[in-house]
Amino acid sequence: MPGDRLLIALWMVALAAGCGGPARRAVPTGDRVTDATPTATDAEPANRSPAAGPPRDITFDDVTFDMEKGAPFTRDLLPERVTALERERIRIRGYILPSFQQTGLSQFVLVRDNMECCFGPGAALYDCIVVRMRPGKTADFSIRPVAVAGTFRLEELRGPDGRHLAIYALDGDDVR
Repeated sequence: MPGDRLLIALWMVALAAGCGGPARRAVPTGDRVTDATPTATDAEPANRSPAAGPPRDITFDDVTFDMEKGAPFTRDLLPERVTALERERIRIRGYILPSFQQTGLSQFVLVRDNMECCFGPGAALYDCIVVRMRPGKTADFSIRPVAVAGTFRLEELRGPDGRHLAIYALDGDDVR
């Protein structure tokens, strides 16, 4: 099943990067936020119809939140500005996390920057978004930043050990 492959890929990346340490408090540093830690729960299918109207431009700074060192993630940590984005059509810039597939990507992980994997030490749980392209839509890998438009969702994705790998998802409409 494609979703299982994504989960396995995320988990393998997490293991390879030494993920699994305690969460760290977010510290804004210019263009990016450093520090924090990476559930599949009530996921909605990616084939849900897109929200009407043009996408709202946001940045990864718009979805950051404070998380105490060593504290587990719970939804009550999310500020209103993040939960208000649920089911909204957004556009966000970031980098496609490299995988073995280079073209025709139907799902991928969008990360804040390409300097540090979003699952490694010092990375934040909110520095990645799992993108599942809508049926018939695909993306191609690029080493350059991309802008992804789609419907934002809160979707906890956990690894086999129960640790969070991601908390944000996007039903992708377009990648440029």
